[in-house]
Amino acid sequence: MSLDNLTSLLLYNDKSPILFNSGFFLFFLAAFLLCYQLVRNSERGRVAVFSFFSLYFFYLACGSYVMLVIIAAIVDFYLSNRIHRETKDSVRKGLLWFSVVINIGLLFYFKYTNFFITCINDLAGGNIHPIQVLLPIGISFYTFENLSYTIDVYRREIKPVDKFMDYLFFLSFFPKLMMGPIVRAADFIPQIRRPYVLSKEDVGKGMFLIMNGLFKKVVISDFIYQHFVQYIFDDPARHTGIECLLGVYGYAMVIYCDFSGYSDMAIGIARWTGFVIPPNFDKPYQSSSITEFWRRWHISLSSWLRDYVYIPLGGNRKGKFRQYVNLMLTMLVGGFWHGASWNFIFWGGVHGGALAVDKLWAGWQKKRQWLRATPLRAGLWKIGGVLFTFHLVCFCWIFFKSETFAGAWELLGQVTGNFQGHLLGEVLAGYPEVFMLMGLGYLLHFLPSKWDEKLSLGFSNLHWAGAAAVMVLFIWMLNEVKTQEPMMPIYLQF
Repeated sequence: MSLDNLTSLLLYNDKSPILFNSGFFLFFLAAFLLCYQLVRNSERGRVAVFSFFSLYFFYLACGSYVMLVIIAAIVDFYLSNRIHRETKDSVRKGLLWFSVVINIGLLFYFKYTNFFITCINDLAGGNIHPIQVLLPIGISFYTFENLSYTIDVYRREIKPVDKFMDYLFFLSFFPKLMMGPIVRAADFIPQIRRPYVLSKEDVGKGMFLIMNGLFKKVVISDFIYQHFVQYIFDDPARHTGIECLLGVYGYAMVIYCDFSGYSDMAIGIARWTGFVIPPNFDKPYQSSSITEFWRRWHISLSSWLRDYVYIPLGGNRKGKFRQYVNLMLTMLVGGFWHGASWNFIFWGGVHGGALAVDKLWAGWQKKRQWLRATPLRAGLWKIGGVLFTFHLVCFCWIFFKSETFAGAWELLGQVTGNFQGHLLGEVLAGYPEVFMLMGLGYLLHFLPSKWDEKLSLGFSNLHWAGAAAVMVLFIWMLNEVKTQEPMMPIYLQF
């Protein structure tokens, strides 16, 4: 390898940012683990090494925007300590709002400025030119972590850290920096103080999660997306309704495997370094109601929206009608958080409306216990609920994925007006590998959770030999799976 090639790998490249499924990440992770092991008995050493590699990872992911993480850490570290020491409620509240404005302001500038410029141009006939700005990777996640930390300090639910490097470590922690989970400081920071002890269970669980995440992301998600789903959503009019419907089912698996795969890898890497991050997905397509779905899908975001949006709005404490309004507002915020587009707002609004209807439906069911009076009836209601919830979620995914409303309605029009179900066999025969992987993905998804637990416990017996096997498997996947190139996570392509 020439010096120029080595330099290009070690410096930020906007055309090839570092990803968990890119080849260079293997060497990055190996170098990090080696350095981390050298300082494993020193708390300050672990913090320093982890913080350095985390900031370097963020630099490789989005260049000079690494300064945003550092600035955000400085601002909220200072403000949280001021809020904690202050005795006057008015001053404390003013400092809190200053933190909120700074954090939300940065997020709005980078993520939503062009959206509002477009809205102004459309409504007022203006000619304001969009700004040329890249969206910093991970800004949506660490902004919410900053907000939750400062709010929890203001509520006196936690004490702020007194060492800046501890807070920078928490905020920049690279396994979760790119795509979450959204980690709470109250759960994470106390773990910094614990001695670094790596058990066989930690190694096995971490290895299983990394392998599982890689398989979901590289083998299932990337392959299905690149070889089928993207063609359907790029131009629905060119495909029959049956192809479009299968494309929607494919995208449901793509986005689940993509996002949960990255979360699994993040949690697994964290486990190898002595940190426990709560799971972010719990087989969400097994849900029999939309309420249950949001308890299983992107759990860290759902709980964040509940604690910092829904409950402050009043939750369910101010009557049924207000509860439904609060659900709608919360999910609109959740939709807008995902992306600067009316499609995302619509997606959040439909989920908010569905949650409100689900509350009504649950109340109606409680008064009619005979509906589930026998195991057979209960089982049928369960199956019906799973099928209905899955297709409601798939309907919403159409708007989530489509770049415009016109594209979403065009796809739905093909499904309802040009279905041509008799072509199912030809479609399946035309993409055998795609539908084999799609079927495998759904099969694994609907297996009982206890199977995953048994498998992860089995890996515990492999110890570090198993960890080495993960790295070999990583290289094999990238070289053998016939995808075009390591893909940017779906959640970062908005």
